[in-house]
Amino acid sequence: MLLAQINPWQYQPHPEVWVLVLGIVGLGFYAIRVIGPKVVTSESVDSEGNRLEIVSVRQKRFFAAAVVTLAIAADWPMHDIAEQYLYSVHMFQHLMITFFIPILFLQATPEWLARLILGGGDQGRTWIGKLAKPVVAGVIFNLLAALTHWNGIVQLSFDSGPFHYGIHLVMFSSALLMWLPVLGPLPELRLKVPAQVIYLFLMSIIPTVPAGWLTFADNPVYPAYDTVERLWGISAVNDQQMAGFIMKVLGGFFLWVMIGIKFFGYAAKERAADFEKHIVRPLTYDEVANEFKRTEPSTIEPSTIEP
Repeated sequence: MLLAQINPWQYQPHPEVWVLVLGIVGLGFYAIRVIGPKVVTSESVDSEGNRLEIVSVRQKRFFAAAVVTLAIAADWPMHDIAEQYLYSVHMFQHLMITFFIPILFLQATPEWLARLILGGGDQGRTWIGKLAKPVVAGVIFNLLAALTHWNGIVQLSFDSGPFHYGIHLVMFSSALLMWLPVLGPLPELRLKVPAQVIYLFLMSIIPTVPAGWLTFADNPVYPAYDTVERLWGISAVNDQQMAGFIMKVLGGFFLWVMIGIKFFGYAAKERAADFEKHIVRPLTYDEVANEFKRTEPSTIEPSTIEP
């Protein structure tokens, strides 16, 4: 351990991460190659009536990005620096686990696979539906985020690698629930876009409290990261200030980017729909000719006029 503290760049193998990543890749291939053809037929349609495909190119790209991002966040050197040296790297790692990776996996999941995982609408989906309600999911996510900033949890994560991985798994699961009302593959679990904007706005406000606490503290908050050997010469106070910056500014900026994308996308669709309602379609020649014939005054034969 002492050698690792002196030289953080000494390679540290993490076979458990390799097993996790390879397991996810294997399950992904099995779902697409074996299960998909049995579930999705040529007559299958999604919830919007569009022809259903097993997996799209877009979903494949999201899956590849999710696996690579997970490997970066969970393996050496990020995990080792986050666990033993810098709380700011620890915070950025949490940002990846709760924001980037869950979104990538949700975007990579086909609708048919999500329904299959959740039990086809029975008890499994009922429970997920309840947990994915915005208030419930938001409270669970933020309570767990607050709990991970408690000194005892931070110290235990610092001392125990398995506990650290377990906390990451719980955080990732709560993040999946938190993002389901916004970017989930099941339309019935997603909020309307205006409600999504409000929901994301609230998610951006709550982290202000622990972020401000870290940023404005004069002394090291976590003894576990107040070590004699400082990586890159960064003091413990500066380290936790950077952690607060990452949590509030980077995390908040990401949420506000999502809010902007949702808001302007919704506004563009509303403008397009309103334009379609009021657009004046030019008349064709046949329509004009037929209208003239219909309104042509009737002619009266002279011989029929009585003196």
